[in-house]
Amino acid sequence: MKVLITGATGFIGSRLSAKCRAEGINVHYLTTRKEKIENESDYKGFYWNPDKNDIDLEAFEGVTTIVHLAGANIAKRWTKSYKRVIIKSRVQTANLLFTALKGCEHNVTHFISASGIGIYPPSETALYTEESDAVGQNFLAEVVVAWEEAASRFRELGMDVAILRTGMVLAKDEGAFPKIIKPIKMGVGAPLGDGQQWQSWIHIEDLVEMYFFIIKEELEGVYNGVATTPVTNTKLTKLIAKKVDAALWMPNIPKFLLKLMLGEMAGLVTEGQLVSSSKIEQTGYMFKYSNIDAATTNLLS
Repeated sequence: MKVLITGATGFIGSRLSAKCRAEGINVHYLTTRKEKIENESDYKGFYWNPDKNDIDLEAFEGVTTIVHLAGANIAKRWTKSYKRVIIKSRVQTANLLFTALKGCEHNVTHFISASGIGIYPPSETALYTEESDAVGQNFLAEVVVAWEEAASRFRELGMDVAILRTGMVLAKDEGAFPKIIKPIKMGVGAPLGDGQQWQSWIHIEDLVEMYFFIIKEELEGVYNGVATTPVTNTKLTKLIAKKVDAALWMPNIPKFLLKLMLGEMAGLVTEGQLVSSSKIEQTGYMFKYSNIDAATTNLLS
């Protein structure tokens, strides 16, 4: 079996590439940097330039599944220009893949796309499933809608399409977790906003395993990539403080201050969604880290 991964050198893609190779699946990947191209027996890089609609069609040779993870980091200040980058990096790249596949012979039957739970509106009590019709009215929801529309087009090519709406990804040295734990260890940690916003999270190992499960089981449809037990921001902050033996003496950090510091992006940390994982569980996927206590213990070890 051979897969093509976009974003293969990134946070999630690098780990998924390693998982596939360890399981005997050959990986092709696309990169905009020619110096990052490798040519190993089970790991081969190919050049693309989405801005110029340029892609090496040899990247599709022998590939049956594409995993589309490419996309600019959303955890940077959302200026008007960077907002365009966030959307373009997801949609333009998917459109280039679509156009290239439409115009060439290939064996691709399965298209898997990253997405985000940011499509759902903030909620305190509503539990969102993949069938929920509610869509947020903020920039992040706008991104996800465009992202998923671009992915869904691949059905026109006769492919099965799977979309994984990912929650807050927890990893030891990358992503949100180091940013959460640093101020707590320094003795200046505190819940954000009112602290009651839900954090629908997932351990990086589970997210990688989930993508691999979707590949191997040839799943299609929309799935929430979150663990079974969301937590509030206050509970997460207190749990980490207890585990690192740090005192929480500061008051909650007010929303207005976070907005001054982060701008519109403050919504990432002051608003949250309560999201269900039941659909992916019903397919037979079993979580390694289903509760936040076990997940944080692992990440702090």
